[in-house]
Amino acid sequence: MKKLLIAAFALTALVACDKKESDKNLHLSGKVEGLKQGKLYVQHIVDSALVTMDSIVIKGDSNFKSELQLSEPEMLYLSLDRGVSKSIDNILPFFAEPGTMTIETTLKEFYAKAKVTGSKNNDLYNDFKKIRMRYNDEQNKTFSLSLLAKKVNNTQKLDSLNQRADKLTARSYLDAINFAVNNGKHEVAPYITLTEIYDANIKYLDTIHKSMSPEVAKSKYGKQLTTFITERKKLEQLL
Repeated sequence: MKKLLIAAFALTALVACDKKESDKNLHLSGKVEGLKQGKLYVQHIVDSALVTMDSIVIKGDSNFKSELQLSEPEMLYLSLDRGVSKSIDNILPFFAEPGTMTIETTLKEFYAKAKVTGSKNNDLYNDFKKIRMRYNDEQNKTFSLSLLAKKVNNTQKLDSLNQRADKLTARSYLDAINFAVNNGKHEVAPYITLTEIYDANIKYLDTIHKSMSPEVAKSKYGKQLTTFITERKKLEQLL
């Protein structure tokens, strides 16, 4: 009888463990080439603070795995604790979504060399970053030329460069708005709006808001965008 009870208890525990594993809907795996010892953290933002969802100890094997419960697509952060190193290249943001995802990167260029697969939202976010990077490069070039024009007191050239900078800013905003509108079926759209173009004209934010699918509108970032637009309208009425 005692053996039967022990067997039943073991079976119950096994079923409970299986059930617990099945509750995890994000299966994250990857490799940090060159990392022999350290710790990885999977984190997300809660009330403006980074909160750890899982920690992974690396000892000898640079491969890692993490099982997480994700209620909806969300921006997560893979953080690297290098130990005594003072490197600032320690945080890798990635747009996670339920399913199977992989992250492959290197210890030397943790952020720059990262390759993330398994998330449509992350693919779209990378596409947006490429667009934004082109504008950033142009803005940096314009700024450098402006400094040179100012140094030699070439006011005509400086005025022209300032106009160019303003046009680049306007174009970058319009491209970001169009990107968000065209991808309203994905959670990346309200996220980009909230983090990159929150100060755009309210009519453009309304356009993005209306372009969101019902599912995205009910998501974390969709709800945040709805609240943000409502509060901004209230504020602008007071000004």
